[in-house]
Amino acid sequence: MRQMPPDDPLIIQVAQGGAVERRLREDPPPSVARGGAVIDAGPADDRGRLVAPDAGLVVLSVPSPEALARDPDDVHRVIAGAGTGVEPLVVVVEAAETLREDELAPVIEAARHTDRAVILRVAEDV
Repeated sequence: MRQMPPDDPLIIQVAQGGAVERRLREDPPPSVARGGAVIDAGPADDRGRLVAPDAGLVVLSVPSPEALARDPDDVHRVIAGAGTGVEPLVVVVEAAETLREDELAPVIEAARHTDRAVILRVAEDV
């Protein structure tokens, strides 16, 4: 498995116009500011939940971003264990108020060790 260059970003999918998008754009964590992750704002349904695209293989779903920082080994294990393929790997955060650097770091690090695109999808703003 090849290691991705540091400029291959993680894709962070959030609801367009939502609080998480606004916070990420106004005060981005260092990894986002450096280009280690890019923000992809998409449409939300009538309840404000991100409308998930059809593409992507969900490899991990957590209730909040704190779980990513608490269990970085789990993040790495599921991304590394997803095998080969072309479909993006998706880590779903069910609800978030914001995303902090310590929460993003395990996903960015794991994404650097796979050939597949990795998406961190925030399903809903808190």
